[in-house]
Amino acid sequence: MFTGLIEELGVIESIERRDAGAVFRLGATVITSDIANGDSIAVNGVCLTALNIDKNGFSADVSPETLDRTTLDQLEVGSRVNLERALLATQRLGGHIVQGHVDSTGEFLAARDEGDFHTVTIGFDPEFAKYLVFKGSVAVEGISLTVAALREAEFDIAVIPKTWEMTNLSTLSPGERVNLEADVIAKYVERMLSARNFE
Repeated sequence: MFTGLIEELGVIESIERRDAGAVFRLGATVITSDIANGDSIAVNGVCLTALNIDKNGFSADVSPETLDRTTLDQLEVGSRVNLERALLATQRLGGHIVQGHVDSTGEFLAARDEGDFHTVTIGFDPEFAKYLVFKGSVAVEGISLTVAALREAEFDIAVIPKTWEMTNLSTLSPGERVNLEADVIAKYVERMLSARNFE
């Protein structure tokens, strides 16, 4: 489990493509300070397992399923990625519950400067709409954000200067795909309501 509060902006150092899946090597120095082989790390909101850890980074196996359903397949050597260690039970839950299980991909449409702040517009697929509410939580690239405006096929998020500086949002260009994860509470509510129809 994660909170969506990004700890470090890492970099893809190498990608080894295999017949099935890939192995990524990620450069990172902050999150590697206290992780061990087998720990979960969110990479752009995708939960991966850290392997071959040293003080300068770690490796992670990426399954064909993950490559098909997320934006990790679009990453290249040199790409900047959002990194977060799994939540400890003793930590504050400063963002919202983020599982690292991407539900959909969306499209980075625009970023507008508003002084030191930015308003980012994200396009989404119709099936994702049911999980979005005004002022509700959504994870974009693994970042815990609040829906500031909601329209039929896009939503806005208000990004504070620290988030703009510490994440890859500032590196994205219009048309790029982004990972989206709905608030898990919304998914459980949907399931409970739909289960009533089977009674």
